Amino acid sequence: MGLDDKIENGAQDLSGKAKEAAGKSTDNERLEAEGQGDQTKANLKKAGENIKDAFK
Repeated sequence: MGLDDKIENGAQDLSGKAKEAAGKSTDNERLEAEGQGDQTKANLKKAGENIKDAFK
């Protein structure tokens, strides 16, 4: 996994956590779900990169 990918995935995960927290604090279910989705996407990308790295 390249450094750029790690940074991008980490930023997406943090962004998702921030959206989720903002959604919870404002009772905005859509924003909360969007944040959870961003976190899931970041985790899936990270898992995919880890699999690629394992086969190098």
